[in-house]
Amino acid sequence: MTRRLLSWLLLLCLCLAFGAAAFAEGDDEEVSIDIFKEIEEEIALANAEPTPEPPRDVTKAVYEADGSIVITMSFAGDVIIGTNTQSDQDSLFEKELEKQGNDRTFPFRNVKDIFGADDLTMINFEGTLTTADQNTDKLDSAFLFRANPSYSSMLSYGGVDIATLENNHVLDMGEIGLADTKAALDKEAITYVTEDQCAILVRRGLKIGSLAYQAYGRYDELMLKVPADIEALRILGCDIVLVSYHWGRENVYSPDEEQVTLAHGTVDAGADLVIGNHAGRINPIEYYNDRYICYSLGNFIYAGDNKPSDMSAFIFQIKMRVREGAVSCDQIKIIPCRISSRRDYNDFAATPYSKDENIEAILRTIRQNGKDLPYAITEFPLTWIGEE
Repeated sequence: MTRRLLSWLLLLCLCLAFGAAAFAEGDDEEVSIDIFKEIEEEIALANAEPTPEPPRDVTKAVYEADGSIVITMSFAGDVIIGTNTQSDQDSLFEKELEKQGNDRTFPFRNVKDIFGADDLTMINFEGTLTTADQNTDKLDSAFLFRANPSYSSMLSYGGVDIATLENNHVLDMGEIGLADTKAALDKEAITYVTEDQCAILVRRGLKIGSLAYQAYGRYDELMLKVPADIEALRILGCDIVLVSYHWGRENVYSPDEEQVTLAHGTVDAGADLVIGNHAGRINPIEYYNDRYICYSLGNFIYAGDNKPSDMSAFIFQIKMRVREGAVSCDQIKIIPCRISSRRDYNDFAATPYSKDENIEAILRTIRQNGKDLPYAITEFPLTWIGEE
């Protein structure tokens, strides 16, 4: 409270204390209300909310001492929210949402700070954000996923920047469902990427291009198509190119020969990072030709089962440095997770592990299943250099 305000309040008290005596003596002088207006204005000023700082411009270039730009990116696995419309039971996800007090932030609440601290976060969104009916061509499937379009706010709350939409569930509700999903993501300013629609975002002054493909039965075709698509992004001025594949077999812990051949070919064609998904299980990581290949990050948020046989996952983080047009992989970091905050059942809230034995179990799985890959990494940093 300012000194002037205190003075006005003291004067006001004196006026109230001696007001009765003044009127008794016949003092009929009009009392100006300007003083009270000034007091009200100062009180309002003192109680006013501070002006919020403008949001950080994530596109603005930030240079290191050597003139390079370093960008931090996070990648998580398969995200499935909502209801399996093929099940005759009550929706597992909706029941958990009700248990969480209808707090739609719950799936990402334990990882939002991680994703909020990076420059870009990418997930594989499997499912739909729509009210459309099931795709009649897929009614033989045991799993068809549908979530209310408003649930896209869960992703934006979690800090998701890019969602890949090339997977075997994106057409669960047909073309209408896919269109609704894209519209719901647009509403939350979440960029999506399909084979026919690349994604380009600017972060720290760098133009980052993303490509996504379903690889089933198309490995030879993609060996020819992907290099041309990478070159097209370079022509558009992309400094960094990310390539995402939906490939391999479900519940398998290592890639097959076709995946490895396509991954290596993609790096040779100029990709700066290859991210794979679909297995629903964590797979090895390769460092090939100075670039990283993550064959599968596993499930991340999985509403298909509240007691899955394996709840292992990890977040892959990377710092890339760009200097004079040259890209280098500066550092990587692994964040071992469970797809649930609970051990006894899957509550769909992805949660980083804190106990050493759980962390080591994740790393041991990745390491052991990469022993037959010639470029598999065996060391998995859990912190950035200089980070405690």
